[in-house]
Amino acid sequence: MSAAVSHLKDLDYSVVQQCMHCGLCLPTCPTYDATKLERNSPRGRISLMRAVADGRLEPTKSFADEMYFCLGCLACMTACPAGVNYAELFEHARAEAEQSKVNQAPVRSVIRGFTLNWLFMEHRRLQLLGLILRLYQQSGLQTLIRKSGVLRLLPERLRGLEAMTPSVQPEFSSDLIAPVTPARSERKYRVALLTGCAQDLIFSDVNRDTAEVLARNGCEVITPPEQSCCGSLHAHNGEWEMAQGLARRSIDQFPPEQFDAIITNAAGCGSHLKHYASLLKDDDRYQARAVLWDKKVKDIHEWMAHIGITPPEARTVEPQTVTYHEACHLCHGQKITAQPRSVLKAIPNLKLVELSESTWCCGSAGIYNIIQPEMAGDLLDRKLNHISNTKAHVVATGNPGCLLQIMNGARQRNMNLRVVHPITLLAEAYRQSDQNR
Repeated sequence: MSAAVSHLKDLDYSVVQQCMHCGLCLPTCPTYDATKLERNSPRGRISLMRAVADGRLEPTKSFADEMYFCLGCLACMTACPAGVNYAELFEHARAEAEQSKVNQAPVRSVIRGFTLNWLFMEHRRLQLLGLILRLYQQSGLQTLIRKSGVLRLLPERLRGLEAMTPSVQPEFSSDLIAPVTPARSERKYRVALLTGCAQDLIFSDVNRDTAEVLARNGCEVITPPEQSCCGSLHAHNGEWEMAQGLARRSIDQFPPEQFDAIITNAAGCGSHLKHYASLLKDDDRYQARAVLWDKKVKDIHEWMAHIGITPPEARTVEPQTVTYHEACHLCHGQKITAQPRSVLKAIPNLKLVELSESTWCCGSAGIYNIIQPEMAGDLLDRKLNHISNTKAHVVATGNPGCLLQIMNGARQRNMNLRVVHPITLLAEAYRQSDQNR
């Protein structure tokens, strides 16, 4: 492979050589914890990346498989005393694997071509798929097929994927949120709301709740009905140029100079959205705007903690016991840990029970639960065991992948568990206050 298409060889070498090989990351890495193999650790993977960057190793299928065995949970970045930017290394390593084509296979190419190159490049295509799924589910056809036993004829892997099929919301975000939501009190801020891709189909109610909470706290909310994918799925899966194109499209649609903040309520997207400047560092046309964009992007919990939360009336809100799972790309990727708790603690009569290993990955990790179902399943079991030990009947988390992963696991175990975004709990508390006035 020529150096012209080598992401690791062309990467700033200081990023590659930051790792001191101290090993403090090892206890925090879920894959190393499971296998105790050095190659399955951040330190081992960085050694492989450096060997490729130095020209001592050509990318192989084993190299690619190792990069995709990594969850990308970024727990190693929290633990690292040297400040190694593993997120940047990880994305470039996967891009290296894709450029080298060592992992290429006919079925894989068709799936990636359909999802990354076509489906997620235009939101209307994703909504069309959502409409088909919604019809399949609401017509009763899904229930009929599941009860018929015909799914037993499918290979185990496909049966597992069918069981993970998410329920599509009755309405998309554009049906629930006006393009402009005025502040419900004195307007103090003008913000943009990103409605996401999977979030729009599966958790459009969370987007509605986010717009409502922002409006109740002095924000005018701009929510264009047609939005583009932020590119996080592409960047995390080695499609660097597509991620760059989607970043430019987002900046054009939401000019950062026009808003006090650009709000995201999905941890995985937010972690990527805050690094457009790095993604577009060689683009003279977009670099300055990308730097401003990074400053304006705020996770919803982060923004609410910054502007201050108007608390709902205590006497009107029903008591509940809640535990909190920290989405990896919120706590490790964005270093946001206290702010979601401040949102939950602002809700009257809510008892927050801390979750053991709250920052340990649930196994969702983007599409990891699809491409590595065994490891993802083990991590989910570990997470559900800890949730069960809290005795809470509500678990809050700020990422759609985590919400869906824990929902599916709880359903399989027949757990009496509600899985919900923290901002939804706050929105519900406001509505209860309105009803009881």
